[in-house]
Amino acid sequence: MRHSYKDLRYVHSVPMSEPRACPNGDSGGGPELLEYLTRPTAKAHWWNDPHSQVLGGRDLQRDIQGTWLGVTKQGRVAVLTNFREHGQNISGLKSRGGIVNSFLQTPLDKQETTEQFAKRLVEDEGVSDVGGFSLAFGDLREIVGGKKRSGLAIVSNRTPDVHGVTWIAEKPGETHGLSNSHYGDLSWPKVVHGEQLLKQAIHSNVSRDAGKEDLIARLFDILVVDTLPKRRKGEDWETYINQLRNSIFIPRIGAATDEQDPAESIAAADSEKKVAASDGGYGTQKQTVLLVHQNGHVTFVEKTLYDEQGKPFGDEEISRFEYDIEGWNG
Repeated sequence: MRHSYKDLRYVHSVPMSEPRACPNGDSGGGPELLEYLTRPTAKAHWWNDPHSQVLGGRDLQRDIQGTWLGVTKQGRVAVLTNFREHGQNISGLKSRGGIVNSFLQTPLDKQETTEQFAKRLVEDEGVSDVGGFSLAFGDLREIVGGKKRSGLAIVSNRTPDVHGVTWIAEKPGETHGLSNSHYGDLSWPKVVHGEQLLKQAIHSNVSRDAGKEDLIARLFDILVVDTLPKRRKGEDWETYINQLRNSIFIPRIGAATDEQDPAESIAAADSEKKVAASDGGYGTQKQTVLLVHQNGHVTFVEKTLYDEQGKPFGDEEISRFEYDIEGWNG
């Protein structure tokens, strides 16, 4: 894997809380996308046929148009984080975002369970020739709504077989953080801090019986916590990049704020149109809050912070979706 600053792509899934932790049976999560601000990405939307059951953004840089976070009308959910693997030789032909697509786009008549997909992914298709990643995925009908709780599975490029899959969110009251390293790596301050803030937000919301909108606002407040140290004069990028683990929110850094000028223009990243990429700065590009009620009602709220030229929006650019999961048995 190449190690230049230009090749990095960070995706946060800072808080991910277990069902029934929130008032009225809402479970909450707050993923965040860090990316080159002019890398073409489509905002969250219902995808085109034959995969119209999928809701999520898309990476328009690659032909496969993978995603970092998605849910389906039937309750499948998946979130991806990338991380660097020093010394690993990979072909670069497999897209990590395409792995998320594979789970979300599973044919509806296939009836493939989370564990069966994990086995197919790891043992049949293989993950060793993919860059560093962690994928958390599962069926919300079982995680939140089912009496038999299967939890979320976590697979990485290091997972040797189905027996090496990590399972989380199997019982009420769990809170988990996942960032740009393997799951369970608590050397990242943003993970520890994010988990603490999420627990505090849920406790405050529950104790005040404040409702869903208050919880959404508090989760977005977590996603703007900026504790990134300033880059020291003369500090090289390879060293400074390691500081990204210290802050949940990453303000705009890189070419757009240094000596280089950002790209003047880029094709619009609307719908699923393929466009070219540029690298005019790097930082938190999108933030998402996903809540799932015990009755199967999903609330998906996405904030896009920069336009396709890498310029900050004057007003918040918010996409909101609400729907009831099909086949809910909670």
